[in-house]
Amino acid sequence: MSRPPHAAAAAASPSPASRPANPRLSRETSPYLRQHADNPVDWYPWNAEALALARTTARPILLSIGYSACHWCHVMAHESFADTATAALMNAHFVNIKVDREERPDLDHIYQTAHQLMTGRPGGWPLTLFLTPAGVPIYAGTYFPPRPRHGLPAFADVLTSIANAWQQRREEIEARGRQFCRVLAHTLPDTPTETRDFIDDPLSLAVTDLAHAFDPRWGGFGAAPKFPHASDLDLLLLAGTPAALSMATTTLTRMADGGLFDQLGGGFYRYSVDERWQIPHFEKMLYDNALLLRVYSDAWAVTGDARYREIVVATAEWVMREMQSPSGGYFASLDADAAGEEGAFYVWPAGEIEALLSAEEAAVALPHWGLSGPPNFFEGAAAGCWHLRVATPLHAIADDLGISPQAARQRLDSARDTLRAARARRPAPARDEKILAGWNALMVEAMLHAARVFGRPEWAQSARRAYAFVRQFLWRDGRLYAACDAQGQASAAIDACLDDYAYWLAATLELLQECYSNEDLLFASAVADALVDAFEDRPQSDPSAAPAHAGFFFTRHDHEALILRPKPAHDNATPAGNGVAARALLRLGQLCGETRWQAAAEGVLALFHAPALHSPAGFASWLMALHEWQRPLSRVVIRGPAADFAPWRAALNGRYLPAWPCLFIPNGTLNLPPALALPESDHVNAWVCAGVKCLPAISGVAALLEALSKPGKVK
Repeated sequence: MSRPPHAAAAAASPSPASRPANPRLSRETSPYLRQHADNPVDWYPWNAEALALARTTARPILLSIGYSACHWCHVMAHESFADTATAALMNAHFVNIKVDREERPDLDHIYQTAHQLMTGRPGGWPLTLFLTPAGVPIYAGTYFPPRPRHGLPAFADVLTSIANAWQQRREEIEARGRQFCRVLAHTLPDTPTETRDFIDDPLSLAVTDLAHAFDPRWGGFGAAPKFPHASDLDLLLLAGTPAALSMATTTLTRMADGGLFDQLGGGFYRYSVDERWQIPHFEKMLYDNALLLRVYSDAWAVTGDARYREIVVATAEWVMREMQSPSGGYFASLDADAAGEEGAFYVWPAGEIEALLSAEEAAVALPHWGLSGPPNFFEGAAAGCWHLRVATPLHAIADDLGISPQAARQRLDSARDTLRAARARRPAPARDEKILAGWNALMVEAMLHAARVFGRPEWAQSARRAYAFVRQFLWRDGRLYAACDAQGQASAAIDACLDDYAYWLAATLELLQECYSNEDLLFASAVADALVDAFEDRPQSDPSAAPAHAGFFFTRHDHEALILRPKPAHDNATPAGNGVAARALLRLGQLCGETRWQAAAEGVLALFHAPALHSPAGFASWLMALHEWQRPLSRVVIRGPAADFAPWRAALNGRYLPAWPCLFIPNGTLNLPPALALPESDHVNAWVCAGVKCLPAISGVAALLEALSKPGKVK
């Protein structure tokens, strides 16, 4: 089926044609900023011009942070930013700055932290902050309505109140701001733990912590709204205990069969608004799907559950069909809204499905997707519609109809094709077509991993196209940049953050397992050097000195000065860069014999030991890195004629081997680092290695699998 006709992200609230677009925002890479270019608000992007204007005019800053696919960002834009009276208040009293949180995660992280400290509640988007001209928070909130409701003040009242307070009590506000900055600074960890005092079984801490929040009936952790928590699921699979696997597989199955997964088109929505995973928030983010694509691939390798394979196939096909640009990079997201209504593209009114399907198709599809029962969607103009989820297993429907499971599957697949084609004729959600370095790295890693697990070279080819795009347009002179459009053009050279570098290092290690090349190993080494040089906490006057407090800052040493320089290791919607970097540096350091990378990783493990003990379920990426550090660093190296690798790949790639990176290195590959420079021969040999020790060469696949089943055997 051809690519659906997604529109590039359009303006949230059209303005009169007579008013020219804001030239500052209209030139930006970010579709989210361009959505606001026709607002009557005098918006600026975050830049030196806007900050200088705030200082010279002594006006406070109104900072609004959001992203293109955000439903409530659209709502606030329509209600307030497109309103001329509200815009007049904003323009008269504030320097108004719009930020795309996907391009500037540094600003989002700082001001989300500020919001939580000021309000005692988690933030979200749109994030709305009022700042002094120096960027210090005065007041924080998220969405504000045009009139008071649900305990929220009217946005115009907030504007007036803040403007009056600034005029009347400026010195007091600035003094409180200085005190607040001291509080912010105390959010940074600064007491490393000695390595000899590291906990012995880090994964079990998180498993116990997650068990307290686990929902045994519906899966997931905590109450509604429910998020996928992919890093936690990854940790549970790695832990591998019966309790851990039960939590992981229950959650993965419930998400796959619920409305969180697009049963027609593939791919996952952002989160579920209910505990049953039935009704989602309908935006589709590249990073969620990357993380879940990898987790479901591993879950299939662990369990052999055919449903997990179906999820991986449907998601990978969705990625290539709807989220990959012709130039190779992966797009950022699909909007939650279509035709001004959240979920309108995805839900089904009464009678439409029956009219589209044959009687045979309907007999399977209606009970399977819950269309025989009452409607389950009650929002906006689409109230009283159905959102598809698996209500009755296919095998039960086959039994009821007296047909084979294969026949039921054929009818369901036919119904799915018919409905997806009909859905594609609807107004489609807008697509944010910017290319983000870090999110592309997550998807490159996931597609490569899924390709190895399932033997799907077309998925690996898709990943290599995105990898090549980022290397061409976002990696320049040993420096990674955050974003560009699908043609490789950027409106500003925004530096990549720690997460971007860490994700690319992990992705390149996955690439080396898919098809080894010295060029890719050199690129991984360059990324690792850049990461350590630009982000590690060490005295700048003496780069060779030991780290001052260890760990990695979120921003580069030469980044613009902000009110806080975060150093996060807590996983959020995406895994924390400190944890990912530590694990990847340990692995690459082993392959290349580079002790500096391994020392930097140990610094991360030491710095965040105490915070991870306090909240282990939030530190899954860090805990998995510590788990790996505590064991002899391992690898499988396979040498011989490349033409003879196929049976070895087939035996290894479909197995869950998280502790054993496998590299296939053909005869004739020169300039290998010592850890990989194992002897060539006219037949395939495998070496199982841990640290600097390797078992004798293994010449048969069965013998290799036996050796891998006994990890303590390498001495």
